[in-house]
Amino acid sequence: MADVIVVGGGVIGLTTAVTLAERGLRVRVWSRDPAGATTSAVAGALWWPYRIEPAERVGDWALETLAVYEELAAGPDATGVRLVAGVHGGERFAALGAWAGQLKGAVEVAGGLRVTLPLLDMPVHLAWLERRLVAAGGTVERRAVAGFGEAAAHAPVVVNCTGLGARELVPDAGVRAVRGQLVLVENPGIEEWFTEADPASAATTYFFPQPAGLVLGGTAEAEADDERREPDAAVAREIVARCARVRPEIADARVLGHRVGLRPVREAGVRIEAEGLPGGGLLVHDYGHGGAGVTVAWGCARAAAALVG
Repeated sequence: MADVIVVGGGVIGLTTAVTLAERGLRVRVWSRDPAGATTSAVAGALWWPYRIEPAERVGDWALETLAVYEELAAGPDATGVRLVAGVHGGERFAALGAWAGQLKGAVEVAGGLRVTLPLLDMPVHLAWLERRLVAAGGTVERRAVAGFGEAAAHAPVVVNCTGLGARELVPDAGVRAVRGQLVLVENPGIEEWFTEADPASAATTYFFPQPAGLVLGGTAEAEADDERREPDAAVAREIVARCARVRPEIADARVLGHRVGLRPVREAGVRIEAEGLPGGGLLVHDYGHGGAGVTVAWGCARAAAALVG
């Protein structure tokens, strides 16, 4: 018997499970997919509260998470977290929330906002989270569920970190998939990240130097009928072309691979809330993070853990 079963093994589920286990609870994670096959593993993954609601809570969750990543960056080979400098093109402090005033060393430059931020190698980070969970006495099990009552038969508390799966499991019709496509190329020597959003379209131009190569992006396609997980060749070419307009050497970089992920966006924003289950169990929700799960993972984990008690 466990004290808590966390359903979902992406960055939100694993971070929440670690938080609970390190508070002395017996925690089991049930995940349909291995961590390396989750949406989290496809993430870029730069810390930045981008396109995530509710605004009045996101800043605090993001800053809590930032503080943790700054500590984890002391051991990047193990944790997958590095502090890397870069520029958010076109960004200005005045357009950001109060949280931006807490960023260390951030300065406005001609091209935007220059700042040093956590950049995560997600496969490494997810594996590290699993090891940390096991060290705290928790377990990770490959198991799909048809309903939360199934988990409640094994623990008095169930935490829902199912991301896109919450659409059917809750069910929550406000959850939708926002398709994102990335291209991985051989790094031609770029050491800093860059991002620039186009407010008039779904396109965001960015590149992130990762150990495996330079990650190029991206897209944020919200068409309800587009949940394709295979890469689109035309989209990939356009991603490379946009990035090459910023750094021309990218145009000739050898393509190493393609990635596609479905971001679990929720119309009403992140849901962290508790409700009763038939039979007296407690269900705590922690889902709806869109493409910013990495950015708020630890803050949301602590908020969810507070509801567990």
